[in-house]
Amino acid sequence: MARRDIVVIGASAGGVLALKELVAALPATFNAPIFVVQHVAPYATSMLPEILSHAGPLKAVHPADGVPIRAGYIYIAPPDHHLLVESDRVLVKKGPKENRFRPSIDALLRSAAYTFGQRVIGVILTGLLDDGTSGMWSIKRLGGVGIVQQPDDAQYPSMPSSVLEYVDVEHIVPLAELADLLCRLTTEDDASTSQQLSLDEQERLATEVKIAAQKNAFEMGILDMGDLTPLTCPECSGALVRFNEGKLVRYRCHTGHAYTAGALLSEVDKSVEDNLWKSIRAIEEAIILLEESGKALAQGGDESAAEKFFSKARENRNRASMLHKFIFQQDPLLQENSVPTFQS
Repeated sequence: MARRDIVVIGASAGGVLALKELVAALPATFNAPIFVVQHVAPYATSMLPEILSHAGPLKAVHPADGVPIRAGYIYIAPPDHHLLVESDRVLVKKGPKENRFRPSIDALLRSAAYTFGQRVIGVILTGLLDDGTSGMWSIKRLGGVGIVQQPDDAQYPSMPSSVLEYVDVEHIVPLAELADLLCRLTTEDDASTSQQLSLDEQERLATEVKIAAQKNAFEMGILDMGDLTPLTCPECSGALVRFNEGKLVRYRCHTGHAYTAGALLSEVDKSVEDNLWKSIRAIEEAIILLEESGKALAQGGDESAAEKFFSKARENRNRASMLHKFIFQQDPLLQENSVPTFQS
C-alpha cells in the first residue's frame, strides 16, 4: 500500500486568506509537497510565496521549470503559467488557458492525477465558477482522495459547490479542520483502488496534460478525441470538441484552449455584451454622420433634405437608447457569470 504524499490545492476568489489560514495550521514536520494554484491576473506581481512562508513553518516558492519535487515545500503557480508535475519534477509552462485562466486549477489536478494516481490528495477551496471540477474528477477516477472546503464555510462557495455537484469526494470540511485532515491522510497507508480507464480515456488524459505543457493540440489529434460541435472557441475562434466526464461537459479547441460549460457560457455572455456595445458605437457614429450632413444641407439652404437626415438621426438615437436599456437589463446575468480579473 502506498502513502498519499502529493497534495494539490486550487483556490480563486478569497483564496489568499484561506491559504494563509491553512498553512499557519500545518506543522513544520508535514512530510509531503504541496502544489497550489491561486487564480491571479497575468500581469500581477505575486507575493503569495512570501505571504505563505511568513504565515506558517513551510517554505513557499514560485518554482522554476524542472526543479525536483521536495517534501515539505509549497509550490505556487507563477502568474500566467501553468503549474504541472512530471515524475519527480515540477513543470512551469505557458500552455493554452483553461476556463480562461493560466494558471489553471484543472491543469494542475489533472497532471497530478495522471502522474501520481492514488498518491494524490486534491483540495478545492473558495472561489467563483467551476475551475477544479474536471481536475478533481480525474483525481477520483485514478484513485486519489478528494477534499472540498465546506461551501457555507467558504467566502465564495461556487467552486466547492461545483465539485460536489459533479464529483463524489470523501471529505467536506471547514477550513479550520483541513490541516489536521491533511496530516492524517499523508501519514496513512492507502488501501483504495482506482477505476480502470478505457484506452480512449487514457489517451485523452495524457494528451490534455501534454497540451498544458505546451505540446501542439492539433498535431496530437485533439479534434479526434471528442465530439465535434458547432461551437467556436471564444479565445481563438477555433473549432470546439466536447468531452463528457461523468455528468460534467467540457470543451477544448484544436489550438488547446479548454472550457467547462459554465466557463464557456460566461465567455459567450461577455461576447454578447461586447457586440452590443460595438453596435451602439456604430449607431452613434451613424448619428454623428447624419447630423453633420443635415447641418451642411441646412447651411446650404436645403431644409427639406436636411430634415430627412435629422429624422434618420433621431431614429438611430432611439435604436441606441433601446440597446442601452437592453444591456443594462442583462447586467445581473452577465455579472453572475463573470469572474474578476484578479481574485484574492
